[in-house]
Parts: sequence; C-alpha cells; structure tokens
Amino acid sequence: MRYPIAIEPGDEDHAYGVAFPDMPGCYSAGDSFDEALANAEEAALLWLEDHLEKGHGAPAPSKIEALRGKREYRGWVWAFVDIDLSKLSKKAVRVNVTLPETLLKAVDKRAERIGETRSGFLARAAMERLEKEAA
Repeated sequence: MRYPIAIEPGDEDHAYGVAFPDMPGCYSAGDSFDEALANAEEAALLWLEDHLEKGHGAPAPSKIEALRGKREYRGWVWAFVDIDLSKLSKKAVRVNVTLPETLLKAVDKRAERIGETRSGFLARAAMERLEKEAA
C-alpha cells in the first residue's frame, strides 16, 4: 500500500521529521531527507504490526489532496512510502482450502509462468485484494 507521509524539513541542527497522517502516533525522522524516507518504511511496518496484532485492519491510505490543506502540515513536503504488508508476517501457517479444479490448474499455470509457488501466488493475490478493498 502507498501511504502519504508529511516530511518536516530539517537543517544542520534539526532532523527531518516524518508524520503518517493515516497512522496516529506513528513518527520517524532522519538526519537527511533520504534518511528520513528510508526510516519511514520501518516505522510504518512497526506501527502496522502493532495495529494488526490488536485486531484492527490496515488503515486506508488518504489522498494527499485531502491532507495538503491541514494546518499542522503547513510548510512540510509530501511523499509516499510503499508498505508491503506481506513483510509483517513472520510465520507461515499451513491451511487446507477447497478450490474448483479448473481454478487450481489456472493458478498453478500462472504461478509457474511467473516463477512463483502456488502458496506465494495465492498469498500475493489475497494481499492485493485486501489492499484494493482498503483503498
């Protein structure tokens, strides 16, 4: 998912601050703009991991146009951070599912063609659907 982030410009004496409007209480920083961007993904993953463990879903990303006029971000720079929600899963769980045979053959054929396993293909497809519905 692509989440908007607001970056407060830094200088020689102050770090660049990063705020996540869609993730209340999630902040990051860096001594340079590039470092702030690099640290943003890790902060978002940690926040999302905690949020999901509490039983909440991933928040839908806002549109920057809707955030730009907010007073608290006046003078800040807008960017996006791409969050791969599959990075949050630390443990694979084996499950049994029932699918129509023709669907399973089509999944296997496509997965093989793009160099994925059946499980990897199905997991990616599920994540993409969840992300799409959250938007």
